[in-house]
Amino acid sequence: MQRRQFLAGAAAATLAPAFAQGGYPARPIRLVVPFPPGGGTDATSRLIAEKLTTALGWTIVIDNKPGAGGNIGLDAVAKAAPDGYTIGMGQAANLAINPALYAKMPFDPLKDLTPIVSVSEQPVVLVVRPDSPFKTFADFVAAAKTRKIGVAQAGNGTVGHLAGEMLERRANLQVLQVPYKGAGPAMTDLLGGTVETYFGSTVSVMPQLTAGKIRALAVSSAKRIGALPNVPAIAEHGYPGFDATTWLGLVGPAGMPADIVARINAETVKVLARPEVKEKLAQEGSEPTPGTAQQFAAYIRAEHAKWGTLIREANIRIE
Repeated sequence: MQRRQFLAGAAAATLAPAFAQGGYPARPIRLVVPFPPGGGTDATSRLIAEKLTTALGWTIVIDNKPGAGGNIGLDAVAKAAPDGYTIGMGQAANLAINPALYAKMPFDPLKDLTPIVSVSEQPVVLVVRPDSPFKTFADFVAAAKTRKIGVAQAGNGTVGHLAGEMLERRANLQVLQVPYKGAGPAMTDLLGGTVETYFGSTVSVMPQLTAGKIRALAVSSAKRIGALPNVPAIAEHGYPGFDATTWLGLVGPAGMPADIVARINAETVKVLARPEVKEKLAQEGSEPTPGTAQQFAAYIRAEHAKWGTLIREANIRIE
């Protein structure tokens, strides 16, 4: 199910919600970021918090709680009081992928959290060295139908890993998944010639792409992205509906008051429409995805089902 189906007409729907603003917020809002400082999720969270603070005078305190693929941080959100003063930056991993990937989850993302607003999405990019014999995505597919091609990824259960699994099944390819402990080691081995290709996040590949040290063959989003307009989407190559992206969105504990959800949603949508925010997101290959809380909830459910099916079919588990 494509992201755009949930976002059509969303901005107009969210700019004029009916809610009683009351005195919210009357004290600082804690924004839990379930990953370490310095990463992509942290940077986007701080960008949104900064713009909300500047525009509205809100006090938003970033609370980094990394661990267990983002589960620890969102579990803290799920168990917080549903008063709007603790929210979290959810991600594809902890809202849609981890429930099928982990044997035990400390919370149920479909029951224990309130979707507030979708923030952004970014694809993974299939990249090679400049001297690679694969000049196009079609070259890669043709070769992978005759022999196993090593595809590096930043870790088991990452969107890069799952994009490779999805492509292997859709295109009937021979792919050797090569998991690394992060994007840095994967990129090092790609540049060094240890592995032929890498399915990496836009954040991890953009610097090397800009420097001309690697070449992009395709992006995993349903459509091309603004940061890489000349790089085709995998879906363009005869795989309609192929869509594997990392996405972010604000969530709160289950039972949050509807008027507070509407307030945070409306103000975040305004922030995402600002040119400087769009530009900042584009620098890391991300695109804003504003929408209603209801649209975000529907998207989470669709992604939960999509990734769960793939993970079970591929028998991928993390204890």
